[in-house]
Amino acid sequence: MIRVLLAEDQAMVLGALAALLEIERDIEVVGRARNGREAVDLAVRLRPDVLVADIEMPELGGIEAAAEIRARGLPTRLVVLTTFARPGYLRRALEAGAQGYLLKDAPAEKLADAVRRVHAGLRVLDPELAVEAWSEADPLTDRERQVLRLAEEGASSPDIALRLELSEGTVRNYLSTAISKLGVSNRIEAARVARQKGWL
Repeated sequence: MIRVLLAEDQAMVLGALAALLEIERDIEVVGRARNGREAVDLAVRLRPDVLVADIEMPELGGIEAAAEIRARGLPTRLVVLTTFARPGYLRRALEAGAQGYLLKDAPAEKLADAVRRVHAGLRVLDPELAVEAWSEADPLTDRERQVLRLAEEGASSPDIALRLELSEGTVRNYLSTAISKLGVSNRIEAARVARQKGWL
């Protein structure tokens, strides 16, 4: 049996995914998480073969959860399941150790197939998205991404400085560099463009 852990913050979607996989004779859903932090904790406790995770969840997103699971040396393989056909997300997911990247509008039978293939050591990616992911590189550093995420939430420079334990001048420098790299005129536009491309 392939032991699967599901991570999805929408209860109805989580239930539907579990029902979809539980009808398969060779797949057992061993746990369900409502956020990325819970997914990491359950992965540590249950040692599933495959984690199927949404990309945007409370506390930790699927990409961050995957990175933490990999950092802990767990053998769990990851399939990202998302509504976002964004090349930047795919690239970041692969860099975090994901072996699969599926869109939620894919046919239902593709999910079980992806779980089997990833469990067997193969990669499952949308080919068009994969080509796009490597045609436009993410210009942002991790720190610029953190600062832009907080700016997107409406945090002021002093607030960002406090939360990230940086000086206000350093925060302004990060924002200025990100705005320049993205070719926009302010922090709101920078966050919007970065979000659209899947870089946040």
